[in-house]
Amino acid sequence: MSRSRNILAGLCVLALTLPALAQAPAKKQGIGREALPQEVLAWDTDVRPDGLGLPPGKGSMKDGEKIFQAQCAACHGEFGEGAGRYPVLAGGHGTLKGDNPDKTIGSFWPFASTAFDYIRRAMPFGNAQSLSADETYALTAYLLHLNDLVKEDFVLSKENFTSVKLPNVGAFMDDDRETSEKAFWKKTPCMTNCKPEAPKILGRARAVDVTPDSKTGPKVE
Repeated sequence: MSRSRNILAGLCVLALTLPALAQAPAKKQGIGREALPQEVLAWDTDVRPDGLGLPPGKGSMKDGEKIFQAQCAACHGEFGEGAGRYPVLAGGHGTLKGDNPDKTIGSFWPFASTAFDYIRRAMPFGNAQSLSADETYALTAYLLHLNDLVKEDFVLSKENFTSVKLPNVGAFMDDDRETSEKAFWKKTPCMTNCKPEAPKILGRARAVDVTPDSKTGPKVE
């Protein structure tokens, strides 16, 4: 009996302490630490169309041409025309409505930040993130020149970056599906009497003998 009493007493104590444990605030596990601002900057490298995220620096079109010929032309061609199946980087005007549009900063992309961000993040192929900020500015300036958007003496920098306007910027619009399509997709689906007429059988798979006989099969409503 004494053993049973001890077990019962232990269960009562446990039952009384469980609510307190459930209400106790969660404690940190002591694993790791918060990242320092300098550490966050090491991977937070995205560049927005308004220039936020651009690194200090500048690069000329002429310097960009030298870098392009040395590190980019093998895949993209000497003038951005694309070598083999690699992407075209220049031209593309009038191709967007075709089956194989050439999406370049001169024909499709709305902001120069798209090119800068991608070059800085992923190029050159096989040696990504090896370019300095100045080299990235220079390459972006050269691509702008290939698309007849800047002159030969153009120097791209953090200060004048947002002054560059691409031709197709007006063809993009904000995603308004939350307001324009939400009501349509949330309509109550029709479950009964949805069509004015009974469905008609237009054909039967007699050749493979999978259509039940109309006299013995279930009634179609």
